[in-house]
Amino acid sequence: MMIFLFFLSFAVLLLLKIPSANTAPGSTCYVVDKNDYIYDFTNLVGKRFEYEGKESDLAVRFCKDVQHRSDSGYVDFGHFTPLNYFSHGTGNTDFVQEYYFGDLQHCEHYGFDKMGRSAQVNIICGNCSNRATCRDESGCICNVSYDTNCRVIVELALSCGQPSSRVFQGFTIGFHPRAWELVYNGITQWGYEKPQYGYSFGTKETKVSLYFTAVAAISKYVGKPSYTVFPDKGLEVELSGSASAGDPPTTLSPAILNVNWRCEKAQDALYVVNITVPIEGYPPINFSLGKLCEYKQTRRSDSTKGWATFGILCCIFIVLSTASCCAGFLYKTRVEKQHGLYAVPGMTVLAACLEVGKLFIYFFTAGKWGN
Repeated sequence: MMIFLFFLSFAVLLLLKIPSANTAPGSTCYVVDKNDYIYDFTNLVGKRFEYEGKESDLAVRFCKDVQHRSDSGYVDFGHFTPLNYFSHGTGNTDFVQEYYFGDLQHCEHYGFDKMGRSAQVNIICGNCSNRATCRDESGCICNVSYDTNCRVIVELALSCGQPSSRVFQGFTIGFHPRAWELVYNGITQWGYEKPQYGYSFGTKETKVSLYFTAVAAISKYVGKPSYTVFPDKGLEVELSGSASAGDPPTTLSPAILNVNWRCEKAQDALYVVNITVPIEGYPPINFSLGKLCEYKQTRRSDSTKGWATFGILCCIFIVLSTASCCAGFLYKTRVEKQHGLYAVPGMTVLAACLEVGKLFIYFFTAGKWGN
């Protein structure tokens, strides 16, 4: 039975039509060019490009490290760190990679905070600037120069290929005002570009809050989000919050999108909510939220409906009782000419009950003392 449910869920995910999204590349070896297009170099991660010099050689393991090789041994000229160290270049250079934290010996006072030897790789998409011909179709090292014994500059020609979709840089979506679990820098993150069980929400989670942030200069381009649900029946979804109204998000004042959902029908496969955020001048940003429904949930209004009805009936009873009491009091005082407590409706019955109670107490106590 479990195997059948697994294949059923897998088939549902395959048949599900999810809008195209700017999903995260397969690795951290990617860069965004000047026009906000993504170049993914995942297929070149670890590829070795070698340059043979007169006295020494240099090897670049793409998106890994840079090594200086000679008869005396290897010298590490830094390791690749994706955060802010792979960016677009200027002039004839298309992209720039920075490699830091190489061998520290004899470079203790060079650079910042003892970062050791470092390397800068200037990437040119196409042919070398010195018209050198690459034997490898992937690319080759065109030139190597040393600023000092602690820093090397490498010119690398690559076959960059075609860029993927354009991204809306500076826009993030997360579960907290300073988080970006769903969308980072305009790119939908892994786990939310398509439904994943490990990233889904349980039945008890009836509300999920998402925080939109964007650079103030581009926040006006963010539109109102919309959604679709698959299957289209069985899960009730409602969007609320400032983001659903189209308020522009900023880094200081994030816009909030509340996803309110309720399971109307239980099923083993995930319900998938595809949310689309339109961006003026850019492709829309799409991400998916998975919802697990293990049982049917009642509306919150249904659970309080009985108490509301009871309260209304109590109010009606109090009003009618007060009106009846006032009417009876006026009748007895003006028609029957009764005064004092005897004019209060029901007082005669209450007095008779008190008399019966007194007799009951008298006979009870008399019998007890008589024995």
